[in-house]
Amino acid sequence: MILVLLIFLLLLFIGVPVGFSLGISGIFYFLQHMELPLATVVQLPISQTQSVTLLAVPLFIFAGSLMNSSGITTRLIKLAMQLAGHMRGGMAQVSVVLSTLMGGCSGSSNADAAMEARILGPEMLKQKYPRGYTAVVIGFTSLITSTIPPGVGMILYGTVGEVSIGRLFSAGIMSGLIMMAAFMITVAITARFRKFPKAREHRASIKEIVLSLKDTIWALIFPIVLIGSLRMGLFTPSEVGAFACVYALIVGFFVYKEMTIKSLIATLKEAIRDIGGIMFMISMSAVFAYGIPMDQIPQKLTTLITGFTNSQFVVMGIVFFLYVIFGMFMDGSIVILLLTPILMPIVRTIGIDPVLFGVVTSIIVTMGILTPPVGIAMYIVNGILGVPMSEYLKESIPFFIVTILVGVLLLAIPDVILFLPNMLYGVAS
Repeated sequence: MILVLLIFLLLLFIGVPVGFSLGISGIFYFLQHMELPLATVVQLPISQTQSVTLLAVPLFIFAGSLMNSSGITTRLIKLAMQLAGHMRGGMAQVSVVLSTLMGGCSGSSNADAAMEARILGPEMLKQKYPRGYTAVVIGFTSLITSTIPPGVGMILYGTVGEVSIGRLFSAGIMSGLIMMAAFMITVAITARFRKFPKAREHRASIKEIVLSLKDTIWALIFPIVLIGSLRMGLFTPSEVGAFACVYALIVGFFVYKEMTIKSLIATLKEAIRDIGGIMFMISMSAVFAYGIPMDQIPQKLTTLITGFTNSQFVVMGIVFFLYVIFGMFMDGSIVILLLTPILMPIVRTIGIDPVLFGVVTSIIVTMGILTPPVGIAMYIVNGILGVPMSEYLKESIPFFIVTILVGVLLLAIPDVILFLPNMLYGVAS
């Protein structure tokens, strides 16, 4: 597997797309072990995608695209402005609140970052926010979106790690709210020191907020409907994804009446492109990861780390480091697919709840979209706002530290995250 990993990193370094890098490097494992039938190379990508649970991934991606084109986004922006616009650094606070509200709609940090960079970014620049700070706030607050259900990363983690997706979704709600609070405090402190303006002079009245809540209720209740339907056994995760698509279509065509056949076709094209890229990487990861159990990598790594220390915090510090490094070079979905089977035995050995680990994994791995050299969201916001890389990296330091601290906090006080899944599903045995 060492040769496979080295070839994979070399292919990434020379600019080969991630999906092709995974497939090409994985083939070298079979070339090293000629006793393995080469026909397996063809079968693995197909078998990797033949999972009913994994069907939830393309369905939720499509549902998120539908939600964004249904008229929900504009209403959520209005609500976020009323809730946070009066604070110091108002537009930055609006970005935090909007990402939290968007969590129940798109589940995609990249989509949220792109949307906010186009809509909130110009207004923040107009109000004299530094370009780098604007890009960093919009980028890092988008991490909340993929933490609050329905996050694709949690679906992949639950599928690969054999962890209840219902528990992961319910745990994600509280973790998303904690991230929101942490980023709002960070923005409040930086805004006070740098004297950033408020977005609106006066706090919104109760009547204004209630009217906005009434207008956005279809978006706000979706995470609750999603978790409730899973808990009551009405739907499986895949069926919830299908329900989400139907729900978004009904809201777009019959409630807000902003979706048209033309916009639906455009949304379909966008979703097909995103789904195709993600599913190709998922299928190729099967070729790359085939040798991991064959060479007993999880068992060897568990023995190595637990032989060095049994401290949960030291072990998780090593895991954090691995996730940050891998996240710098690979898409978060691929990191979860590749590392979850390796790290899960370690997690169970040192007694960390797999649901808690899944939430922290989702946060730290997703942060890779905001770090060089292949951070997708980083390039999106910097490209849209015209931000030099040096300025972005300098402004990102406090938000990077806060994200890591949130992960540490969740591990230190697990009951804060686990009380909701334990209340809904019972304490895991």
